Amino acid sequence: MTETIAEVKSKIRDVKDFPKEGIIFRDITTALKEPETLKVMIDYLCDQFKDTKIDYIAGIESRGFIFGMPMAYKLNAGFVPIRKPKKLPAATYSQEYDLEYGTDKIEIHQDALPQGANVLIVDDLLATGGTAEAACKLVKKTGANLIGIAFLIELCDLNGREKLQDCGKVVSMLKY
Repeated sequence: MTETIAEVKSKIRDVKDFPKEGIIFRDITTALKEPETLKVMIDYLCDQFKDTKIDYIAGIESRGFIFGMPMAYKLNAGFVPIRKPKKLPAATYSQEYDLEYGTDKIEIHQDALPQGANVLIVDDLLATGGTAEAACKLVKKTGANLIGIAFLIELCDLNGREKLQDCGKVVSMLKY
């Protein structure tokens, strides 16, 4: 599997100084456009939870949707979106989280997940962990059972994993 991971990592484009100077942006669009690479990414993330009963995948807007939908299909699970404010039409739970300058919020429908359902959260990137931690809190507010959280990429120097101690199994395919 190490060769496969290295191959996928080679498909990720590094964009220097985006969105601001000093940042190296890991652009996954170059990997997503290749069917075999996309398949390897989805298969890898699903394989990490293949022996666990998953009832729902909760994808964090918006790139969590990219990975979450095919993972839900492959794991025979439902899909639930976790969205930015005012994007969901029915009653929601909201969770605020800190940004570099200020705060933001994400939401989930209050009736999105049945009590006790096994849920896996999915997103493309783990950086500081604020959004992921907020998503974990949202899933728990519904009364569902949080199994874990899966990412394609983890930026290890930002220590986001430390915020996810109460989020079950934390998996990332590519570490930078």
